[in-house]
Amino acid sequence: MTKKVLLVDDDEKLRKLLREYLEGYGFNVLTLADGSAVPETIRTKSPDMVILDIMLPKRNGLDVLNDIRMEFTVPVIMLTAKGDDADRIVGLELGADDYIPKPFNPRELLARINAVLRRLPGRDKSRAKRGEDIFIKAGGLILNRAKQTLLIEDREVELSSTEFKLLEILMENLNQVMSRDQLMDLARGRDFMAFDRSIDVHISKLRAKIETDPRSPRRIKTIWGTGYMFVDSP
Repeated sequence: MTKKVLLVDDDEKLRKLLREYLEGYGFNVLTLADGSAVPETIRTKSPDMVILDIMLPKRNGLDVLNDIRMEFTVPVIMLTAKGDDADRIVGLELGADDYIPKPFNPRELLARINAVLRRLPGRDKSRAKRGEDIFIKAGGLILNRAKQTLLIEDREVELSSTEFKLLEILMENLNQVMSRDQLMDLARGRDFMAFDRSIDVHISKLRAKIETDPRSPRRIKTIWGTGYMFVDSP
């Protein structure tokens, strides 16, 4: 099935180049010169992927990304200025799936697109169309994907972006053992610095926030020699 990509960049030459390149690999490419029409385009055209430049006229890409994440789960790859770590980190924290610094080789962008699509095979494009997909409820927890928040017995618990990603994956795979490699592969974007540290450290911090007794966890179980499993019976 042909994948549809929405490319948002104010550089007309770059839009034309990338459109021709990606269409040569079978993608259907939509383009916009600024971010003002992005939510409506996602709503009406249902792209499988958004490629979003940070430096846009009218509204910058980070603001547009925030708008997207309030309503949609469509994967987003950010285009950033080379060496601009602050924008890259903020973009990841807001929910970008990956980033690529300008200038770049179109072949690298193609590889990033395919990698993100492989990591997120079942991800729904629109929370507006499937409101039930906004929330994951299990083990007495309510995870709100739109707002990136967690509720435990009506108490909001603050999670880092890394902790949220890990918990989301574990809750999506309820009562299934997830290896450390699987968690790493599903949760991280390329060069996602938060995952330079051990998965075990992040799980430990997550348990400290969601378990009554982190030393004897009832939600996130360790499966020795394999990985972790979220159990729906706290």
